[in-house]
Amino acid sequence: MFASWGRETAKPTTAERLRAALTALDSGAYGTVLRAKGVLPSEDGGWLHFDYVPFEQDIRVGTADYTGRLCVIGAALDEHKLAHLFDVE
Repeated sequence: MFASWGRETAKPTTAERLRAALTALDSGAYGTVLRAKGVLPSEDGGWLHFDYVPFEQDIRVGTADYTGRLCVIGAALDEHKLAHLFDVE
């Protein structure tokens, strides 16, 4: 059975930190992640939009939103570890 986990955050990040977090999803340590997507504020004042499927990720600069949002879809997701990975505890 599939589950989804999501959070809203106003905490800014960098493309490098986001890329590292998305790459970590491939390890299996966070559950079986089938998809992740979202938009997060960047430290430079812009917005980072991202999409992830296993072993593929796309991060791009996009238009503003009112707050950052991320969603992870998969099975046996470890919500505590995901919150720590994306720094949204």
